[in-house]
Parts: sequence; structure tokens; C-alpha cells
Amino acid sequence: MTYKHAHYGERIGSYMGEPIFASIDAPEGHFVFDRLARYVDDGYPLDQLRRGEVMSPAGVVYRLAD
Repeated sequence: MTYKHAHYGERIGSYMGEPIFASIDAPEGHFVFDRLARYVDDGYPLDQLRRGEVMSPAGVVYRLAD
């Protein structure tokens, strides 16, 4: 996801010092907060993601809205 040109929705919380937004509008589409990823062995494995999902460096997962 292109965070540089993204527009963020309402802040609904924070996790690991990073804000959690209800939604993110990016050139790739409209994403909504889905869940927090599981931390495993010093990171967040990408195999936790499903099609149409993106993850922030802190493990916040957003899914492409229908």
C-alpha cells in the first residue's frame, strides 16, 4: 500500500505505539481495520495475510473493503 498518498479515517486506538485507523484510503483502494497480526519469532509473518489484506510494520492488518 502506498502510505505516502493515503488518507486516514478516524483513529480508533493504538498498538505498539502505532495508531490504528478505522479505514485508510490509498491509491490501491479503500481498506478497513480487520485485526492485529500474531507476533512470531521477532516479526509478523506475511503468511497471516489473506488476499486483499495489507499489514503495517507494527502488525495492524487492514482488508480491502468490498
